[in-house]
Amino acid sequence: MYIVTSRRRETGQVQSHHVDSQPAVYDLGLALLDRGDELIDISGTKDAFPVTPEDIQTARAVRARYAAQGVRYDEQLAALWSEGVLKASLSVSSIIIPETITTAGVIIRATSLVWNEIVEALGNDWTVAYQIPSEKWEEIIAGAFKKANYDEVTLTPRSRDYGRDIIAIKRGVGCVKILGSVKRYAPGNLVEYDDIRALLGVLSGERDASKGIITTTSDFPPRVMEDPFISPFIPTRLELMNREALRKWLLELAADKKSQG
Repeated sequence: MYIVTSRRRETGQVQSHHVDSQPAVYDLGLALLDRGDELIDISGTKDAFPVTPEDIQTARAVRARYAAQGVRYDEQLAALWSEGVLKASLSVSSIIIPETITTAGVIIRATSLVWNEIVEALGNDWTVAYQIPSEKWEEIIAGAFKKANYDEVTLTPRSRDYGRDIIAIKRGVGCVKILGSVKRYAPGNLVEYDDIRALLGVLSGERDASKGIITTTSDFPPRVMEDPFISPFIPTRLELMNREALRKWLLELAADKKSQG
């Protein structure tokens, strides 16, 4: 629960507004600023994530910045940044720009400016990774495949994804179809053997798939390479990308696009 205190532009009257969530604070704060009111104070209960009037001003500046780039800003907390730390949840449209929807999911046309900012923040401080919800990590990894020049990248639905979060296809000579599984796990929470074997099962059932890649913000069991049912598939049919490898890949993709720009 939050209390937002503001001053009306026309009358100078001080008003208090009670809202029940962090997104609602930003939604209300932006609306008040847009009509010219002054934000005096924002207070929250002990368990509420702190929000300040300066954060709302930052949100307004970010909104204007993305609007100038033609990127839609989600009023329910798009990307707000302070000293390189993610301070709010991220909207789908902020990270990826969809092209069309198929029965398999959303085909991605490109990534937006926010993708680069997320990767930059992760490069500075990997603990930011654990502030990002699982579904947003799927969007980040889907964007990474698009950055890696895959011709068609599909972000599958949250339900009925048949064990793959992302489908990435690269056409031409050496054509490949990648099935991606994204595991947003806390440090110390390792990807289980059964999760790895499950993707191998999906690979065997999806006969035109070339390879499976599991990315995680954590790590894999230390003896996974000794498992007789997993190790024969690595690295040509299965790739396991832990937090260090994932961070390196994302930073390389971001740096490559900067050098090309």
